[in-house]
Amino acid sequence: MDMLLLMGADSGLGTGPGPAVPWRKVLWERQPFPDNYVDHRFLEELRRNEGLRQYRYWAVVREAGLVAQQISCVALFLTLWLYMEQGLLSPSTLLWSGLLCALLGYGFYQALGPQGDSDSQQRTRWSDLQSASIFLSFTFGFSPVLRTLTESVSTDTVYAMTALMLLAHLVSFPYAQPSPPGSLSLNAALFASVCLASRLPGDHRASRGLNSSSPSSLHTFTMLCWALLVFALWPCLRQRLRECAPQGFGCVCLLMGLSGVGGLGSIWPGGAVLLAAVLGAVTLLCPLLLIRLQSDKDNIHGPWDEAEIREDLARFLR
Repeated sequence: MDMLLLMGADSGLGTGPGPAVPWRKVLWERQPFPDNYVDHRFLEELRRNEGLRQYRYWAVVREAGLVAQQISCVALFLTLWLYMEQGLLSPSTLLWSGLLCALLGYGFYQALGPQGDSDSQQRTRWSDLQSASIFLSFTFGFSPVLRTLTESVSTDTVYAMTALMLLAHLVSFPYAQPSPPGSLSLNAALFASVCLASRLPGDHRASRGLNSSSPSSLHTFTMLCWALLVFALWPCLRQRLRECAPQGFGCVCLLMGLSGVGGLGSIWPGGAVLLAAVLGAVTLLCPLLLIRLQSDKDNIHGPWDEAEIREDLARFLR
């Protein structure tokens, strides 16, 4: 037995160690290493926070102004509804005011646009007039139907649906490219306007034997028109103003915020305080928090990332 051990030891010494095989990061070749083996070079390709953006505070504040603007638009729309709900504004007065604002806004929108061929501009204006006429005709015709959609629903449920729809409008609004607004955000705002119009007090027609507690078709038509002005047309004008006159965009944001707080404060002081706190947090506090949290980022990239095919594969798609 001792002789066999000595012979095995002698034969092992005579063979010697084999040549070292370098590890390669490939899966298609069999290597004398475990499947989960990596060498010391694996972490040499580690990259941290690749493509990290450095934000400037006032630039972020300017971008956050879009969110604050949309919140102010919702507040202004609710202010108009509160004035109609309390009988401080008649639907006819509000409708003529909306028509005047629409004409002034459209003229301002055309003045800020590129000055091209007069014939093409004339065709564009004629097309816009046709679209506006079709919308107003269909909306006025369907107003008697729209005002009765939520008659069988309780008032608390209607207010809850309105709050959810306005929140969905704010969440789904395309802030990166607000012109034209997204279909989901616009439909949510229009549905909220229909819900609010169904809870407006009726016009004074009790002497004719009609139910004065039910809103008239003019109430619904007015609310839908103002919803279109505030949630569809104003974002288009605001985007053109931002592109053509960026210096005045900050003033417009400030003016809209003050209008929302002042209008809501004239009829609901507690809501104005809450709105001012929300606008201040969105415009000033959230950008500061975003910049402060950039130092806590720790994104790692390296050889464990998914492989990217950089070859042009267009020839295979013909």
